[in-house]
Order: sequence, then structure tokens, then C-alpha cells
Amino acid sequence: MSTLLLRHADLLITMDDERRRIPDGGLLVRDNVIEAVGPSRELPTGADRVIEARGKVVLPGLVNTHHHLYQTLTRAVPAAQDADLFHWLKTLYPIWARMDGRAVYISALVGLAELILSGCTTASDHLYIYPNDATIDDEIRAAQEIGIRFHASRGAMSLGESQGGLPPDEVVEDEDAILQDMRRAIETYHDPEPYAMVRIVLAPCSPFSVTPDLMREAAALARDYGVRLHTHLAETLDEERFCLEQFGHRPVEYAEALGWTGPDVWFAHGVHVNAQEIGLLARTGTGVAHCPSSNMRLASGIAPVREYLDAGVPVGLGVDGSASNDSSHMLAEARQALLLQRVRGNPAGLTAQEALELATRGGAAVLGRDDIGQLAPGKAADFIAFDLDRLAYAGGLHDPLAILVFGAPQTVDLSVINGRVVVEEGRLMTVDLGPIIEEHNRISGRLVG
Repeated sequence: MSTLLLRHADLLITMDDERRRIPDGGLLVRDNVIEAVGPSRELPTGADRVIEARGKVVLPGLVNTHHHLYQTLTRAVPAAQDADLFHWLKTLYPIWARMDGRAVYISALVGLAELILSGCTTASDHLYIYPNDATIDDEIRAAQEIGIRFHASRGAMSLGESQGGLPPDEVVEDEDAILQDMRRAIETYHDPEPYAMVRIVLAPCSPFSVTPDLMREAAALARDYGVRLHTHLAETLDEERFCLEQFGHRPVEYAEALGWTGPDVWFAHGVHVNAQEIGLLARTGTGVAHCPSSNMRLASGIAPVREYLDAGVPVGLGVDGSASNDSSHMLAEARQALLLQRVRGNPAGLTAQEALELATRGGAAVLGRDDIGQLAPGKAADFIAFDLDRLAYAGGLHDPLAILVFGAPQTVDLSVINGRVVVEEGRLMTVDLGPIIEEHNRISGRLVG
């Protein structure tokens, strides 16, 4: 058994149940689990590896609850720069249809590298398009190589244009084949045990790209296997109109009718909801992935995060697709969440503490995990550190937690995931990014033209 000791952090932000902030703090890790957290003077003096954290603020690794990693290949596509969601999708579907498994793998490495360097240690990705030879395995392999804790959502689209859906028929799949591959993914990769590095989620894409039958079948399959459910919901008014016209229900009501509420379900976005629907989500423990940058980028609206939190709805943060953000920076997303709630008129609409809670404890709750999101004995050894001696933080050292959120988003100087040092002195240790970026740009050029 190996041990790792981090000590003498200027401030250690635990996000534990007491929300402790420990000056001159530290923690002891045994293998991949935190054994002790507290003031450095109360911790052992030695370990197999000792990390001196003077001049640093340390906090739990950030948790990303919604992403589309393959979209790193199609950032800032000119024809989609000024479009709402439906027109944006219609522009990009034909481009994504040209991807293959290698494109999915390389784009996942790029997006996951961005996430890790921004402070993310657990990521959930929603892969819902499988052109050519692409499979969910391609991005799982990338996650395993780069060293991030990963929730792979086996998404799907089955309702093509000819049947009244939004996506072109060329990018949808047969529903029997979808369910068969969902079953294969669970049986091959899902790890239900504490500290799991890979879990599988079942994630039919959206009300306008899958049938009600697939939603019901996926829910039944997920509950048979004990895995979680995820989909886009209540993102835009166009989607709301689609649901009313096609199903006679608003999106949340439609999801409820299909058995898609409960503590094993979370929705991406949840922008257009009313008070009754917020109450339903709270009563059923259904979670929401808040994606502020994407919602602003596509003019989708402002999710009522303050109301969600006050009602007790589980809320995490998601960077969403890298073609609608167009980055994968979790700390930037926490800052956007804070600012977007305040622009509604309340200068205390979301505090810095709450923004970081969304990015840590909140994300853990949405993903159904009680082993991440905080620094406490028995939790996974996932933690990050930022050097405070940098230009962006000058003048804000009286409150290191707040300056992380209010200041310009920075990259991490240290990241430990599952007890393994993945970023050291600001450098990603697990993969060589140079050749990956070069190949990524070649593939992007081929796809976009």
C-alpha cells in the first residue's frame, strides 16, 4: 500500500459536511482513498510521497455532469456561430456524420485534457451519434489512458427526419440495435463499486431525436442493471413546442409520463421549467446539469438555478458540447453559473461558495456518487491545487475560495485523481498532447472542410 501526504496548503477547502476551510491544511492518502484531513500539524510527517503545498489553495476535484467530447472537432464552425439550438444541430449533424472511431477517440483525449487542466477529475460524457465504426469504447479508452474518472453515457438517436424528428435519417440507429449495444456497454464496462473509474449511463438523446418507446425501454433496461439515466430536457422553447405538438405535454411532464423521473435520472439544461415542475424534480430527487455557457451561446435562456437549489433539486455543472461553449473549462463554468444567476437581478443570486459546491458536491450528487466531491476520510483521493502567486489572483488572497470563482479562470498546477498525480507543475503527465493536437486538427479540417 502506498501513501501520499499533501501538507502546508495555504488553504484547504474540504467541501465536507461542515464546509471546513483549513488554513495550513493537508491530507493523507492511502492508495486511492483519503485517510485523514486537517491542519498540517495534526497529520503524519512522512509518506511514500510528500507534496509541499505552500502558496497553494487545495480543493476537491471538479465534477462535470454533461459534455459531448466529440464536438471539440467542430468548434466555432462559421455556419453555426450565430444559430439557435435547432439550426445549430441541423448545420452540424452532416459534419458529425463523417466521424469515425479514431475521431471519437482523439476528440475525447483533447476534451478530457482540457477538463483535467481546468480542475475536473470526474467527467460524464454524452455520446449520442455513432457514425461509421464509432463506438462508446473509443472514448472510454481515451478516458482510461488519460486517467480521469469517467461516466460514459451511451446516447442514441432513433427518430429521423422522415419520422418527424430533427436529425437526418443517416445519423439515427435502429432501436433494437441501440438497446443491444447499451446492454453490451453495461456488461463490458460498468463498475458499480465505490471509487469506480468507469460507469455506464443510458442516455437517449432528446425528445426530438428518439421515440417514446426507446425512452421507456432504456429506462427499464437501466433499472434492471442499476445504472443511471440521462437526457437533454427543457433546453429551448423550440423543444417545448415540439413536445406540446407531438406528445401533448411540456417536456418535464412528458419525461414523467415515460418513467423518467427519480433519483437515478438527471437532465441536461432544465432551462424552461415552471414552479410546479421544479417541485416535481425536487420531490422525486431528479437532477439537473446546469450548462450556463452553452445556454448563453445558443440563446436558449437562463436556468432557474436559485429556485432549483432553494427547492432542493440536485444540481451540478456541465460544460456541454465543445461546439456550443466552445471550451471544456470547469472553473470557467462555475464562474459563468455565478454571473448568470446574478444577471437575473439578485446580486447574491449565487455565491462563490455555492458555485464551487455545484462543481463538486453538486456534481457528485447528480451522478449518484457519495465517494467524490469532497475532501474527507473515506472519500476518493481526487483533489486539485492552484498556485496563488499568479497575476489573476493578485489582490484577492484574503479569500482564496472566492478569487478562484470571481477571478479569470486558470488552469490547475496539481491534479490527483484516484490517488495518482495526473497534473504536476501545470503539466499533464499521462499523455503527450503535441501529437494529439496535431492529429485532432487534421481530423477537424477533414470533417469541416
